[in-house]
Formats: sequence, C-alpha cells, structure tokens
Amino acid sequence: MAFLSDTLARVKPSPTIAITSKALDMKAAGRDVIGLSAGEPDFDTPQNIKEAAVAAIAAGKTKYTAVDGIPELKAAICAKFARENGLSYTPSQVSVSSGGKQVLFNALMATLNPGDEVIIPTPYWVSYPDMVLIGGGTPVFVEGERARGYKISPEALEAAITPRTKWFLFNSPSNPSGAGYSRDELKALTDVLLRHPHVWVMTDDMYEHLAFDGFTFCTPAEVEPALYERTLTVNGVSKAYAMTGWRIGYAAGPEPLIAAMRKMQSQSTSNPCTISQWAAVEALNGPQDYLAESRVVFQRRRDLVVRLLNECPGIDCPTPEGAFYVYPSIEGLIGKTSADGVVIADDEAFATALLEETGVAVVFGAAFGLSPAFRISYATSDAALTEACSRIKAFCAALR
Repeated sequence: MAFLSDTLARVKPSPTIAITSKALDMKAAGRDVIGLSAGEPDFDTPQNIKEAAVAAIAAGKTKYTAVDGIPELKAAICAKFARENGLSYTPSQVSVSSGGKQVLFNALMATLNPGDEVIIPTPYWVSYPDMVLIGGGTPVFVEGERARGYKISPEALEAAITPRTKWFLFNSPSNPSGAGYSRDELKALTDVLLRHPHVWVMTDDMYEHLAFDGFTFCTPAEVEPALYERTLTVNGVSKAYAMTGWRIGYAAGPEPLIAAMRKMQSQSTSNPCTISQWAAVEALNGPQDYLAESRVVFQRRRDLVVRLLNECPGIDCPTPEGAFYVYPSIEGLIGKTSADGVVIADDEAFATALLEETGVAVVFGAAFGLSPAFRISYATSDAALTEACSRIKAFCAALR
C-alpha cells in the first residue's frame, strides 16, 4: 500500500512466530501436532515470583514508574551483575525494558546511522538483522561453521570489521544453535575487538543460566575489562526464570548510551509493566534454587534429543553447550523426495513437509541465516520429544 513506510519493506515477519501460528491452526483443526518451534520454557514461573507480583498488586504498586525501571529493580540488576559476572555497575548504567527485544531495539535505534554496519554471527536469532535494518544499518554476517560447533573464528571476525562497523552483536549460549563460547574462545574474539576501538559490543546473555556439562558461562566485559566502556551487556528474566510473558529485559553499559536508550523508550512504551518489575526484583533477589533444578531437566532433554536425532538418516546434530535448542544439519537430505512427493529442495521445504506430513513443527535454518538445517526447541516434555523424534526418524527414512 502506497502510504506504508519504506522501512517496513526491509522487515520480514518472524519465521518462528509464523511456524508456531501454523502449528496452532493445524491443532485447532484437529490435527495431532507437536510444536517444537517456540522458544520458551515449558515450566511455570516459580511460586515466590508469582507471590511477589500478587503482593505488589495488593500494595497498590500499579502506577507509572520511572521510564527505564524502578530503583529497586535497578539495584537488584546491579547486584546480579556483581554476584554472577564480576561486573560493577551503578543504577544510572542500567536500563529496564519490556523484554530483551526492546533493550536491543532501543540500543540499535539510538546508535545506528545509514551506512553503519553491525556484525552478526550466523546462525542468528531471527530478529537481529531486521532490527538493524529498521534502524537504517546494514547487517554483516559471519558464518559460525558446523565443524566449529557453529562458533565463529577470530580470523572471520577480523575480516568482517570495516571502518563502518559500529556493533558486534554477540549471543552465547546461542539461539538457535545452543553454542556457547568458552572463556578462551571468547578471549580470542575480544582480542580482535581490542584492535578496533570504534567497534562496540552488544552481548545478548539471555541464556546465561542454561549451560551444561560443566560449561562455564562468561560475558565479554568480564573476560576483557578493557571493553567495559564500549559494551552493552543485555540479559533478562524470561528464559532463566520461565517469565517469558512477564516481558522484562535489562541491560547495563556506559551512561551516555543508557541515557540515549531511556530517551528512545520515553517516546515509545515508557516504563515496563510495574507488576512485572516487582516480580523481577524477587526473581533476581530471591531463592535461586530453580535455576539448578531446571538446568538438570534441560540437560537431560538435550541429551535425549541429540541422541535420537543422530539416529535419523541424513541428520547430523551437534551437541550444544547451552540454551534449550539443537540445530541439526540436513545436508544429507537435500534433493530427496518425501513420502507425499514433496522435493526437499531446501530446509524450508523440509520443515513444511515435516509439519504437514507428520505434525512436527520445527523452524527451518534459512530463518536463522545458515542452511541447510533446522531448529528444535526442546522446552517440552520428554514424552513429546521422544514422539517427535520418532516421527522425524520415520519421515527421514521414507525419503527417496
């Protein structure tokens, strides 16, 4: 339509939401569908957090707050960064938004000018490139090779940096691959960044607490303190505390950047939900037992899914270090034909045929910038995962 913004033409709808919506429509029509496309924990929000929200309502804490977070939540965030990451921030260096996505969006909108480049490793979370494009910037992709566990090399990062590079947008453990960078691997990347003082670091640490097999999470400003003044460290309560619908994300960084993000938010949403902010205070300050308990369950599910997928003909599934996703390659299936006569020309065709023929919903790799592959979220029951993998195995075995 002629009156729509040119900016809108640069943006694609979220493929993960599209797949999830199609699966829900099929389920509503009576189909037996197993959804493995949505990226949210299947656990309920811990009881103490829910009770803190109820208490906030009862106490009348239902009014507007400061644009980017109540003092109590900012203090809790500062304490979290000091306790868990060895990073010292003051409340004036903290921004709270309606989810991690808004934090990233605010930072990019507040800093990007036409021609600015943002380096994004692939496979990437689907929203990264589109947020860069909305801000008038240019996404520059660096491939995380399957042979390296979907992690980029320092040499590849170095080669991607130009005088126009403004941000390096980093995510570990990763959505969609689950890849986590060790301290040594991350130090090799920060060494590159030290040589390019015009490049800032935006690190999405949303899956920090979902780390397996003794993998130790670390974040760039922790590994290389010299990057502290040009790093925005982003996190939130959504994944760690099963609070996706509460919509609270946060970040800490240099005061001028945080002030710019506050200005941006003041003219869009203003403050995040007041009740959710008080719930997040309890999440960060209260008992942390839930984190270890959920991690055990997710690791068990990861091991189950990796084992079962690697039994499927033509599928190669690496074992990720964290998050709750696997990112199997289907290179061995491209060009084959399904039982219903669908040619698997690419990973989108694979995911579509898999959903329509078996009722298993996954997200195709092209949505994440690295093909041919697909993403499974194993944030569901062991029984559902076992049945889904059984269907995937039968689907692959029937390909000709």
